[in-house]
Amino acid sequence: MKNSGKLFGPLIIISLSLGLAPFFPEPHLLGKIRWVLGGANGMQLIDWLDLLFHGFPWLVLILYSLHFFIIRWQKKNKPKSKAA
Repeated sequence: MKNSGKLFGPLIIISLSLGLAPFFPEPHLLGKIRWVLGGANGMQLIDWLDLLFHGFPWLVLILYSLHFFIIRWQKKNKPKSKAA
């Protein structure tokens, strides 16, 4: 599978804009993560879905990055074939 890394720019922009919006008083995703780490007291279904939708761009960026670097590492460490 080919992965040239052309999607890094758009994925970073999407993650920073959709993943963190609204930005004030604190990034939305960080507020949700704090809420979950604090025990998720009072969270309703809409809050969990909100966490999912704001976290999805970051998840895609992380998975794309892992895929990109694993493919790159495999190409770098590919064994040399011996000519007969």
